[in-house]
Amino acid sequence: MLTEKFTDPQAAVDRVIEIYEHNTAILRDAFKQFAKGEVLQERVRACYPFVRITTEKVTHTDTRQSFGFVAGPGTYQTTLTRPTLFKNYLLSQFKLLLANHQEPLEIGVSDLPIPVHFAFAEGIHVEGDLDPDHLRLLPDVFDLPDLAEMDDRIVNGTYEVDNGGWRDGVHPLALFTGPRIDYSLHRLRHYTATAPQQFQRYVLFTNYAFYVDEFVRMGRELMQATDDPELRTYRQQYTAFVEPGNVTTPNANVEGMKGMPSTGTPPVRQPQMPAYHLQRADGTGITLVNIGVGPSNAKTITDHIAVLRPHGWIMLGHCAGLSSSQRMGDYVLAHAYVRDDHVLDDDLPLWVPIPALAEVQLALQDAVAGITQLEGYELKRIMRTGTVASVDDRNWELRDHRTPLLRFSQSRAIALDMESATVAANGFRFRVPYGTLLCVSDKPLHGEIKLPGMANRFYEQRVAQHLKIGIRALELLRNHGIEQLHSRKLRSFGEPAFR
Repeated sequence: MLTEKFTDPQAAVDRVIEIYEHNTAILRDAFKQFAKGEVLQERVRACYPFVRITTEKVTHTDTRQSFGFVAGPGTYQTTLTRPTLFKNYLLSQFKLLLANHQEPLEIGVSDLPIPVHFAFAEGIHVEGDLDPDHLRLLPDVFDLPDLAEMDDRIVNGTYEVDNGGWRDGVHPLALFTGPRIDYSLHRLRHYTATAPQQFQRYVLFTNYAFYVDEFVRMGRELMQATDDPELRTYRQQYTAFVEPGNVTTPNANVEGMKGMPSTGTPPVRQPQMPAYHLQRADGTGITLVNIGVGPSNAKTITDHIAVLRPHGWIMLGHCAGLSSSQRMGDYVLAHAYVRDDHVLDDDLPLWVPIPALAEVQLALQDAVAGITQLEGYELKRIMRTGTVASVDDRNWELRDHRTPLLRFSQSRAIALDMESATVAANGFRFRVPYGTLLCVSDKPLHGEIKLPGMANRFYEQRVAQHLKIGIRALELLRNHGIEQLHSRKLRSFGEPAFR
């Protein structure tokens, strides 16, 4: 494959963009002709751009770094997609590679075809307007998505090494290939009803609509103009609030945005996992996703958001308190997980520990203290650090209690839910910093079960405070800087260089 060599990271990114736009335009133009009924005599194929670096030297870098360098001598390569969306990310990765290895980057066109579906960034359903005859001919004319090219062998560390490398002696340079990223970008649009470019680098997950309602109220309020100088300064850090359907409300406190109308169209029906985005100009705002109930949903959404390379995600949810000393409304800061959810058993063996990340733990603790105005020993009145057990059966209470109670007791679990272990385990698997702060909403082992009247009073009292704590924690992480956040403990042997 012919390549061009670059020592200027910006020029390298610009060349990737040029190749990608040219090749996807070929597919889009050909498909438009095909959809109009024109007979295309030859197969239409266009391939992903790629980046490669080759070094013959042993890697010597700043030992504080957790990414941005290859493991050792060899050739490393990855295919790339949507370079305009990932422009800043690619630029930062290219800069680190050039600085750490003093070797040029090679940019070229790979031999991996771009599926025609993925050439349309807006997620067009290419088969929608085709008659049966054209639909039957589609695979003969265009490349379609190939699941074999978008699995998670790289991120799971289970790919087979062939001749000293991943493929043909070449090692992976990134955790995700172009097709894998494209697949997730299209699924994100489907599940959340917002475009991938709306997502921010810090993410909150919840499983209750109450949190969404409060986040929407807060987001819209932050966009309103205020005469309070201190409040205006805080609000000005966010530029817009985006809801499903890409409904965008500009911030009236930001210069030039006052009086600008909202844009976008609300979806006809709510998506499965709606997402809301409190945006900053540099993309380091906060996204909240209502993932619904269960570990399968938690895995699905984190599988896809991971390709956006967020700086961190936190689970905010409710849990069953297992300790007699806990009270309704107490917070649980997870420092360990019992993984009885099972959805990741084939991707991440149960013997792999999911460690608590100090940076995230401290941010959550400081956020609880700041919002509740409690410190030190007094903070223990409302918050406890301990093990969280996540299960895949919402009605676990209906089983024979002896087996689960023994497991909970032996593991020192103090809280039970259905999503937290999955969110944390996928954070570990995808090298995305993670954390969990739950709120005790019932105590089934002690006769305090969740009933409508009790639940409504609980939600009214705790939801707003819990959400403010989650937002404060992410803002603290952002203010501390990503250099402090992206931990070496999430990186394995021979890691791909891209974060």
